[in-house]
Order: sequence, then C-alpha cells, then structure tokens
Amino acid sequence: MEKEIVIKFDNVTKMYKLYKSDKARFKGLFNKKVPYKKNYAVNKLSFEVEKGEGLAFLGRNGAGKSTILKMITGVAYPTEGEIYVNGKVSALLELAAGFDLESSGKENIRLKCNLMGMTDEEIDAVEQEIIDFADIGEYIDQPLRSYSSGMKARLGFAISVNSNPDILIVDEALSVGDKAFRKKCTEKVRKIMADSNVTLLFVTHSLSTAKDFCQKGIVLEKGKKLFEGSIDEAIAFYEERE
Repeated sequence: MEKEIVIKFDNVTKMYKLYKSDKARFKGLFNKKVPYKKNYAVNKLSFEVEKGEGLAFLGRNGAGKSTILKMITGVAYPTEGEIYVNGKVSALLELAAGFDLESSGKENIRLKCNLMGMTDEEIDAVEQEIIDFADIGEYIDQPLRSYSSGMKARLGFAISVNSNPDILIVDEALSVGDKAFRKKCTEKVRKIMADSNVTLLFVTHSLSTAKDFCQKGIVLEKGKKLFEGSIDEAIAFYEERE
C-alpha cells in the first residue's frame, strides 16, 4: 500500500532579524541597511510525516520545536524552503488564542470551529461533546472575560480535540488544568490516536509521554535536525546528549 504523506518540509529555514532596539527594528522596515543579527530558529530542515503517524520533536528550549509547529499551522511562514500540509489541522498550542472575550463560551465554540473550517452541521454534531469535555458548568453561557485562564485553556483544549482533525498538534497542552483534567486530556488524545487515522505532531519534555503517543522522533538543536528515527532510537540519542 502506497504511503500517504500529509506533512512535508523541504529544506525549510526560518530566520528572524534581531535588532539592537525597537527603534532600529522600526527603521529596518523601511531601510534594509539597518544592521541586525540573524537568528535561525529553523535551519534547512527536511522531513516527511505519513498519515496516521505520531511524530515527536525532542530538543531543549530554543531548538526550534514550537517554530516548526507554528509554520505547519500557518501562524508563521518560512524564510526559505517549501512546506506541504494536507488535512484539517487542530493545534493545541496557545489554547486561549482566537477567543472573543465579550462572547459566551458557546458562542466561542462556534467561532473557533468556524475558523477551523467546520460547517454549522459539523459544529452542531460536536457542540455538546465539547461542552461536556470542558466541564465548566454554567460558565459556558457567560462571557469569556469572566473566565479564569485555566477555564479558557480547558475550553480551548475541548474544542481542539473534539473537532475531528486530520492532523493534531500538541505542544505541552496536556499539562492543562488539575490532575484529573490532565488525565482526561491524555486519555482523549490516546483515544483519538487509537480510533482514527489522525496524524499527531507532539512537543513535550516528558519522554515517557512521547513514547506513549509516537512511533517516530526527530531530535533538534538550534533549528537543525540531529537525528530522525524510531521513537526509542530518538529518545536514546537525545538522552545520550543530555
């Protein structure tokens, strides 16, 4: 059976310009001669992900893991290279991003699901499941400005995991809320991976959690790929360098 590639990075580089001050950064918008330092968050990176695979990105802070995920979701764009993504992406990155603070929890469910490209019929089918999973009681009908940061994160997680994604991106989001809710989140992701052909991209500092969810691993350092292989091999390689 021919493998189906759903994500492909082809020689991708993401470079940020670091200026000495905000004033210099502003001048740099209009004058290319203003001096700056090049910071390569991702440097000539290539990899492929097959449909239904679980891939973990391993590396210290500053390795480029979150930048990769942001480029896949379209929040950031590559400086060089090509990125191919085929499927509906649901990202557990900044869980409270994209909410309207003046609208209720229910209204925000529809807003975020619409932004993810879901139809009204698709939203109707999962709305109650999202409400039940978030488990924030009568606050679901209150404006988000009355929510705590934890409640916003719970609602954001509930929307993301119940929106029937093709590609699920998780960046330390399983640490949301109290112990009981974290367990619920972990079990939900595990169920998604077992019941459907969802592709998972995972960033975590917990190697045991990465091993639970992923078959492959990529070890990164300062934006460059040091190793790619099975999750056991990737973890062993990463631990040897620590």
